[in-house]
Amino acid sequence: MNKPVFTVEEIKRKIEQYCVYQDRCHKEVEQKLKEYKLIPEAREYILLHLLEHNFLNEERFAKSFARGKFRIKKWGKERIVRELKFRDITAYNITSALKEIDEEEYIKTLYNLVEKKNESVSETNHFKRKKKIADYLLYRGFESNLIYEALKTIDS
Repeated sequence: MNKPVFTVEEIKRKIEQYCVYQDRCHKEVEQKLKEYKLIPEAREYILLHLLEHNFLNEERFAKSFARGKFRIKKWGKERIVRELKFRDITAYNITSALKEIDEEEYIKTLYNLVEKKNESVSETNHFKRKKKIADYLLYRGFESNLIYEALKTIDS
């Protein structure tokens, strides 16, 4: 089966739509461009166009990613940083993205997760119970010092 052939302008419009639908990082856009098997000059031309017209903005992507993953998926900062690094986001943009997370809201979310998880864990051994909750929160990407502080609120 033959894949349809597109002009560079058509591909440019498709990639614009791809970026408009949701903020994207360079890595995602480059991956998408590879699917069209363009020559390097055409890829560069499209990337440059996307950057110049603000379809592609790494800082905006990092900020919305951090906000979204924290608010919707309740991820901790460590997991957000790990995922942003995986997407080749610069340290500067990662730092600026983490500023999007309100410290008070962050701590409140952590304590709410501790409370919820404590209710759902059926383990009767107090230490095993705390370990299960801690493991869950570490997986979520919360900092261990904050987790152990929050675990102190669980009744023995």
